[in-house]
Amino acid sequence: MTTTHSRVLRADLLSFEGDPGEDDIPAEGSVRHIRDGALWIEEGRIRAVDDHARLAPELPEGIEVIDHRGKLIMPGFIDSHVHYVQLEIMASYGRQLLDWLNDYAFPEECRFAAPEHAEAQSNAFLDEMLRVGTTTAQVFCSSHPASVDAFVSASHRRDLRMLAGKVLMDRHVPEPLCDDIRGGIRDTERLIGDWHGEGRLGYSLTPRFAPTSSRAQLDATGGLMRNDPGLWLQTHLAETPSELDWVAELFPGSRDYLAVYEQSGLVGPRSTFAHGIHLDQQMRGRLAERGANLAFCPSSNLFLGSGRFDRLAAREAGLTITYASDVGGGTDLSGLATLKAAYQVGQLCGQPLTAWQGFYGLTLGNARALSLDDRIGRLAPGLDADFVVLDPAATPLLARRTARSRSLGETLFALMILGDDRSVAETWANGRCQHRRTG
Repeated sequence: MTTTHSRVLRADLLSFEGDPGEDDIPAEGSVRHIRDGALWIEEGRIRAVDDHARLAPELPEGIEVIDHRGKLIMPGFIDSHVHYVQLEIMASYGRQLLDWLNDYAFPEECRFAAPEHAEAQSNAFLDEMLRVGTTTAQVFCSSHPASVDAFVSASHRRDLRMLAGKVLMDRHVPEPLCDDIRGGIRDTERLIGDWHGEGRLGYSLTPRFAPTSSRAQLDATGGLMRNDPGLWLQTHLAETPSELDWVAELFPGSRDYLAVYEQSGLVGPRSTFAHGIHLDQQMRGRLAERGANLAFCPSSNLFLGSGRFDRLAAREAGLTITYASDVGGGTDLSGLATLKAAYQVGQLCGQPLTAWQGFYGLTLGNARALSLDDRIGRLAPGLDADFVVLDPAATPLLARRTARSRSLGETLFALMILGDDRSVAETWANGRCQHRRTG
């Protein structure tokens, strides 16, 4: 469903045209900032983006103009790795990854065999995502096909651009979550047929991680990728040292963790590997050569004690980095919170994240990495009208700080560190306002 209503939003407009680099001053031509801009949207797409004074004479008489002066419009935030089925186990105390999976994540995911539960959680999750300004995500469902049907149906009803997939696991998990190889692939093929390319949806093949898939299951997943290069793939890689040790025991014929995936043909330009903390530079280089990306999940890495992600080592290898909340192991769905945690991890590594690099990552950077930049990630004519309206004075403290900002960069950094869901005045997807802050 799309809207045929044409309208204009008036506000400061910010969009990235390229990677701003790591300096405090963004690379020339990488940022487009229009003070008192006009964003003209029509039938779910962006029709024009310009200075309001310049565009106003071209507007049809009587067109609706929404005045957001004092606020900042950016492309909708993109989350490259998130488990919607873990929403209600956020803030579960006191475990690192493997124990956390067994004690919290797996029991919770068993509940998604019930379609009515999956439907309720899908809607709750999407409400939360829109509340924090996220309009697109790459989403892990559970191993139950009903969990995928529920999530993509809910996303489709809201006209959201989402990537999602059924988790594939055929060993080392509770029986209610376990696939047999043929059944898991059959379910996946059915879901691809029903949903991939339907509206604004895409399908991500989703083997959870190497320890919970046999070689045969990984190989079968690779076969699906070869048969349809338009699919995406999402999985986990090198999150903790104990995980690496387990993979080495389970796949003694593979030279390292990444090779397990390489041998099954799972590493390519539409592949997202979550975490990637414990990699050497040679492994980062192999990922870069194949065009894959690493999803940096800083709040999760801190909460589970998994380790500190070396962002600059990845960049030096030419490896694309995306930004993600992870959710169940993370502490917040908000992209602003993700950037705050990324800055803090960076400080510990001597590589603090600039606001320019952070907001580029949440928008155009993530869109490019997910091969979605022809549709989303910028404020540009012809692209989907997915955007967020940010309020730099949303809270008393944030208002005090931004009142003293001497530049746009300072305002963005204040939003990154002090902002939260209250900073999101509105979230628009496919040309419709789908969240508006109240109070």
